[in-house]
Amino acid sequence: MNFQQLRIIRETVRQNFNLTEASAALYTSQSGVSKHIKDLEDELGVQLFVRKGKRLLGLTEPGQALLSIVERMLVDADNIKRLADDFNKVDEGILTVATTHTQARYVLPLIVNAFKKSFPKVHLILQQASPTEIAELLALGLADIGIATESLTTEDNLASVPYYDWKHCIITPQDHPLSQMKPEEITLEILAEYPIITYHGGFTGRSKIDQAFEQANLNVNIVMSALDADVIKTYVELGMGIGIVNNVAYDTERDHRLKQIDTDIFGVNTTWIAVRKGHLLRGYGYEFIALCAPDADVKALKKVAYPDD
Repeated sequence: MNFQQLRIIRETVRQNFNLTEASAALYTSQSGVSKHIKDLEDELGVQLFVRKGKRLLGLTEPGQALLSIVERMLVDADNIKRLADDFNKVDEGILTVATTHTQARYVLPLIVNAFKKSFPKVHLILQQASPTEIAELLALGLADIGIATESLTTEDNLASVPYYDWKHCIITPQDHPLSQMKPEEITLEILAEYPIITYHGGFTGRSKIDQAFEQANLNVNIVMSALDADVIKTYVELGMGIGIVNNVAYDTERDHRLKQIDTDIFGVNTTWIAVRKGHLLRGYGYEFIALCAPDADVKALKKVAYPDD
């Protein structure tokens, strides 16, 4: 048994049992992948994959049990390398942060700038994705840190700390009737009279918006939903409806054609920072988290990476 065989098992599952895709991802030949799988099955004395001819259809029961062990072994092997790198190259490497458009565009620029000044040799990758995709990237070890409002606190294999609290705001064209009202005068009933443009389901607190209208027994006309605030603001400017967005997504200088109206009617949301349990971050990874949330319990996250310490 060797690590290449274990990587092949994991990648074959990731590629939906397509050996061509698995071999391409591992930069090896399909015949080599097939041979490694057969050699491992012969060594263990069990069949790991369900087959139909030469095609793999899924994992057998022993294969399913083996996969979880393989995942842990490869994570631990990666942690050993990271640990060595932490002592040998404390300020070099790659840090992948998976986050949403709103965080990458409006919240993280100053953090990233400060981080790059402290760690100029670290290649920082900002990978934009949906909250569900962010959780998956963390679980698969394809991202080191995840930042989002949804999905990061519901997965057992992730450890999270709060980043910041925020509220939704209403945005309208400058000459819109709502822009002439005081924020405290605006109610859910009044908002329901207008077409609304807001986030797609599962993004940036959309569930809080839906819940507020449902509890008030109001039918709303959501004419358009989008993945990020910039798109929402574009169509609000065109007069297609009023927008409901994260309040950090309004820029006074750039959005001068729009009016921001702060409101409490949709409640408070929390954006979270998450890491995968058992995934050892390089020292600069924890420094990135500390820059984002100075009051976050970074030691607790490290404890998750070193559960026996």
